[in-house]
Amino acid sequence: MKRILGLDYGSRTVGVAVSDPLGVTAQSVEIIRRKSENKLRQTLARLEELIAEYQVGLLVLGFPKHMNNDIGDRAVKSLEFKEILEKRTGLHVVMWDERLTTVEAHRVMQEAGVRGAEKKQYVDSLAAAFILQGYLDSRKNQGGEVQEII
Repeated sequence: MKRILGLDYGSRTVGVAVSDPLGVTAQSVEIIRRKSENKLRQTLARLEELIAEYQVGLLVLGFPKHMNNDIGDRAVKSLEFKEILEKRTGLHVVMWDERLTTVEAHRVMQEAGVRGAEKKQYVDSLAAAFILQGYLDSRKNQGGEVQEII
């Protein structure tokens, strides 16, 4: 069974999480960092390595809508990244509503006693895990068939 990779795409980072082989749970993997927003070559190369390593068959990309459901600049950039990912990897990319995942990641880390600068090391990969877990839970609750939530 192919795994699913969850992504939290930011202006200078991509948080990465992966599902277990059965598609039940999401685990944080890493944060891919880049020096500027438009420099994606190394980011894409690393994602291709992770896709091969984990035998990924589907990508779930966080879709950062505003709380009022509007689509802003960050969401447009995520849609552009989706197109790039699909062309580069040949995999389908599901857009998944990521509202409040970063807030939840910060809350969990605070409860775990993670402080200050350490949070930056983990927040994006934890947010990616929340994005992916939301998708996995929805898929399980709908008998395996999930429509994109954007």
